[in-house]
Amino acid sequence: MYYLKTSAAFDSAHFLSGYEGKCANIHGHHWIIEAVISGEALQESGVQRGMLIDFGDIKREVRALADSFDHALIYEENTLKKATIDALCAENFHLIPIPFRPTAENFAMHFFTILKAKDFPVKSVTVYETPENCATYEVNE
Repeated sequence: MYYLKTSAAFDSAHFLSGYEGKCANIHGHHWIIEAVISGEALQESGVQRGMLIDFGDIKREVRALADSFDHALIYEENTLKKATIDALCAENFHLIPIPFRPTAENFAMHFFTILKAKDFPVKSVTVYETPENCATYEVNE
């Protein structure tokens, strides 16, 4: 089995609505998305001969995911009052509502699902919210 790994980082803020503790407050992270691609065989011909996939292709997709969340306030839909959202938007803040609680675990599954939908042979996605804390999502097939 061959494995390729690439990563990209983004900086953003979030909070955990309904959580009892420090993470209920808006705070930021230097998030890292780490994607592992796997496959049993290398390509036998063409420009990608000897490769599982082109590193450039997976790097581009992981970087695009990171860039789409960079320097934003990520929040779970329906956890901020409309007046709060309106005020933040009036100040030109970059807000990203998502349909799940913005935890490393949920981001790992979310990014895995996006890469899988683009036909990458994804083995796992790990999301670091600090250098010491991460969550991994993988499907054992």
